[in-house]
Amino acid sequence: MAFSKSKIFVASLSFAAALALTGCATSNQNSNTQINKEITAHSLLSTYANIALANYKDALRDAKNLDKAINALAKNPTAETLNAAKAAWLESRETYGQTEIFRLSNGPIDAEEGWIAKAYGALEGQINAWPLDENMIDYTIDANGKKTSGNIIDTKGKFKPGGEDSTIVDVNKITVDSLSALNENGGEANVSTGYHAIEFLLWGQDQDYSNFIKDSVTHGPLTAGQRPLSDFTTDKNAQRRLAYLKAASKKMVEDLQTVTSAWEKNINGNTGLYRAAFLDNLKGANASKNIPTKTALRQIFAGMGVFAKSELANERIAVAVLTPSEEDEHSCFSDNTHRDIYANYTGFKNVLFGTYNGRSYGKAMIDTVDAKTKHRILDLMSSIEQKIASINAVAQSSRHFDYQIHPTDPQAKVIVKLKNELRKLGDEMVNVAKANGIDLSTNDVTDPEETKI
Repeated sequence: MAFSKSKIFVASLSFAAALALTGCATSNQNSNTQINKEITAHSLLSTYANIALANYKDALRDAKNLDKAINALAKNPTAETLNAAKAAWLESRETYGQTEIFRLSNGPIDAEEGWIAKAYGALEGQINAWPLDENMIDYTIDANGKKTSGNIIDTKGKFKPGGEDSTIVDVNKITVDSLSALNENGGEANVSTGYHAIEFLLWGQDQDYSNFIKDSVTHGPLTAGQRPLSDFTTDKNAQRRLAYLKAASKKMVEDLQTVTSAWEKNINGNTGLYRAAFLDNLKGANASKNIPTKTALRQIFAGMGVFAKSELANERIAVAVLTPSEEDEHSCFSDNTHRDIYANYTGFKNVLFGTYNGRSYGKAMIDTVDAKTKHRILDLMSSIEQKIASINAVAQSSRHFDYQIHPTDPQAKVIVKLKNELRKLGDEMVNVAKANGIDLSTNDVTDPEETKI
């Protein structure tokens, strides 16, 4: 069909107009995509901050309950008050264990440099450091069946921890300050504060075997440490143990109050300061403290990956089962390691799914990935949860985690597979990050200093 010049001119105009309109549409589409990405990013950070606040508030509440139970024990040491303190410790681990996912992301719990470290003190090492050298705190029973000595409890006056560059601390009176000064003084195993120091004082040494092959010292596969009540009543150091428990629990409450305050919504001094900076909301003189959105996302995606892969899978599971060593399980005095694993994994799942205690807190990371990646992650998590459920069921019915990691126990293979799958889950954070415009590698979700086994 032939066109006249006038028709061709009109057609050319129409085509040019169409091109112009298409260009505007493309520009608008790109702009809208960018806006949507920014909205999603801010929503993910808000969800993370809201879960952190709710979880830390619960952990602080339970730490206060533990503090009350310990003070009741100190006032009237009986079998009942000792058991109540143990129960409160176990309860507090359920909530604190879930907060562990907020580590390793340059947040208020463990940031080691910059204004965040100065404002909040990197308190994770005071709250949950492990493994600890129990001989530094109190007596243990050695290979000859005798009590060891030269510890904080039986030293009145100056105490010098072992290890390189350790410094002397006056422990004539056991106080919050003296215990704080001793924590990791001379080495990472010189732990004097936090959950595991309290755990050791409540349960005592868990003497399940003299070595892994020859089970000659045992109280049974369902029995944890058996510290006698006399350690708190008639023993010559009874009052010092009670003073230690009171100081350690008081400090833990204070430390958790500090970390919780970082996530509060109202700014008052340091209260809520980190949250506002994390959400890029600070104004005026504090505006320089704001954390760029992409930086915040990168830190939490990488932190979650490192926690699942290097901390939980490697340090807390692989080291124990592949060594194998009862001393390397997380809660070795109370035999509560199976619950630590459950709580730590639950914390990861909380943040990935944007939920806590069955309640949605906003946009979920898992919903930002493509369908294929989501399906793969969900399948992996389903397998992980089956293995964690198996470890829990066996620990509650027939034998604790320290027996399950024995090379001849069939559960050892389950635990090794769990370790492998958790490492894969950590690597999947690379894909979650990519879906949100953040480039990470598997090296970014692996702690270069993880224990090589």
